[in-house]
Amino acid sequence: MDSVKIIGAGLAGSEAAWQCARRGVQVELYEMRPVRSTPAHQTGDFAELVCSNSLKSESENTAPWLLKEEMRRTGSRLMGIARDCAVPAGHALAVDRATFAARVTYEISREPLIRIYREEVTEIRDDDLTIIATGPLTSDSLSHEIARLSESSDDQDFPPASAPFDFAQGRSAPQSRPQNLYFYDSISPIVDADSIDLSKVYLAARYQKGSADYINCPMSKEEYDRFYDALLAAEPVEEKDWEKLNYFEGCLPIEEIARRGRDTLRFGPMKPVGLNDPRTGRIPYAVVQLRQENLRADSYNLVGFQNHLKFNEQATLLRLIPGLENARFLRFGQIHRNTYINSPALLNSILQMKNHPAVIFAGQICGVEGYVESIATGMLAGINAAALVCGQTPIAPPRSTALGALVHYITCADPKKFQPANITFDLLPPLERRIRDRQQRHQMQCELALRELDSWLGRVMEGYPLNTAALRS
Repeated sequence: MDSVKIIGAGLAGSEAAWQCARRGVQVELYEMRPVRSTPAHQTGDFAELVCSNSLKSESENTAPWLLKEEMRRTGSRLMGIARDCAVPAGHALAVDRATFAARVTYEISREPLIRIYREEVTEIRDDDLTIIATGPLTSDSLSHEIARLSESSDDQDFPPASAPFDFAQGRSAPQSRPQNLYFYDSISPIVDADSIDLSKVYLAARYQKGSADYINCPMSKEEYDRFYDALLAAEPVEEKDWEKLNYFEGCLPIEEIARRGRDTLRFGPMKPVGLNDPRTGRIPYAVVQLRQENLRADSYNLVGFQNHLKFNEQATLLRLIPGLENARFLRFGQIHRNTYINSPALLNSILQMKNHPAVIFAGQICGVEGYVESIATGMLAGINAAALVCGQTPIAPPRSTALGALVHYITCADPKKFQPANITFDLLPPLERRIRDRQQRHQMQCELALRELDSWLGRVMEGYPLNTAALRS
């Protein structure tokens, strides 16, 4: 094998392709869009972001910052592009999603070592070194092929199926596809900036962290109660009696959060703490935050307002929010099914299938949740695949790093209880001595992780004649 076949040009696949090319390894990159789309994508561009446009916190010594810092040091191309396409978002890294996807497509398409095929892949061969990075919306045909490869593994959950998956409707028919592990994910609404009543909102960042880039819609108790009651009464999209809506806990629809109690939204996506209204000097009873969607600042998304409500219900409900009484919505909230494999049963520490070492997984399909985490596993998959092509032994990142902790979780968790994970300090091993102060403890964990990362990078980069043509910006 002198080349790598990569299936899927999303965040993970695009990053993996670039990492291989950077090391002088030829890549065949397959992307089925726009020949065949999915329920969530709108374009045929690589690395299209379908949910929010945020790549999480840039605050130093946080877990998301640590993961991104490790990726920057390791040479993630997509993290560099994200920085170039950033939009104001306080202490978070958010991007103009259209510009970001177009830029990734351009960078990958002009790399001579990457050959692009716009077609669906339905067969995986053991004699092809293959990275599967098809994301949570993997096609039915490829899902069955993954099921076939998984049949010889213990503790996996891929019984056969035969009926097709209805991508046009964004849902499965009964017994329509392998019963892979899955959860439902939701998309937040986007509002036209010109339709926001600026007299009723204010700009602020929580606790004044970063610049005041968020539009804040303050609510009184009476306004919150009216919104809450309307939310619980709103009609959801029809749920089929054979569907079990298994939501990812970190991305619950607002109506699901609200059902847990009247004040749960005020401690979640509508938390007002740290968002003093400069016009009154007081903290509102509740706040809805809007984050800039693109570089033109002509649209904003409602942060944390993913939902599974009918569009007409959303329009009525969201216009109860102060400042959005006459809002024009460019996109309503939606829901789609995210599929992921039982990685602890199927994968080893370098993301290879245990029983099919020529197959490597990356991205959300391997059980990570989040844009940055998807890019991270794509980066590692590309590095590992290039090592195999070059006759080297791939080296997993140290457990004490964010990269290593993420891989350790998805490959070593209990297969019977496996759930997707974001990067958190809980995934990292504890320090040798107990530190009570959380900020100090996190700082020490980050310092240790970056020291260990630098040592790992020295070993990983040995013997690689990096392709300087692939390093151009």
